[in-house]
Amino acid sequence: QVQLVESGGGLMQAGGSLRLSCTSSRTLRSYAMAWFRQAPGKEREFVAAINWSGGSQRYQDSVKGRFTISRDKSKNTVYLQMNSLRPDDTAVYYCAADGQNDYPSTLAKRYDYWGPGTQVTVSS
Repeated sequence: QVQLVESGGGLMQAGGSLRLSCTSSRTLRSYAMAWFRQAPGKEREFVAAINWSGGSQRYQDSVKGRFTISRDKSKNTVYLQMNSLRPDDTAVYYCAADGQNDYPSTLAKRYDYWGPGTQVTVSS
């Protein structure tokens, strides 16, 4: 069993930055990881994904150029650097890991393991 734990969420003014971290309880070798988010009253949506090597990344259009996903394999950690935050970025952010494939899918159903989530609130 794999446990994922997110950290780094909080309250930030619009235009500010936050960095989310997600640490895995064990090495997920050759597996893709991703970030999703869910705002109140909305469905969970894809934010960003990265493959094992870090050479392949995918982003939701609304975060391109503002968010960057990266991973430190030595620390079993994936990061989401969020810059130029906007109020519509407010959501619970979830880390996810694909236990079977290395393809950075945008589909939530592809991911086998999920963290409990961390709240990000952006004020205007």
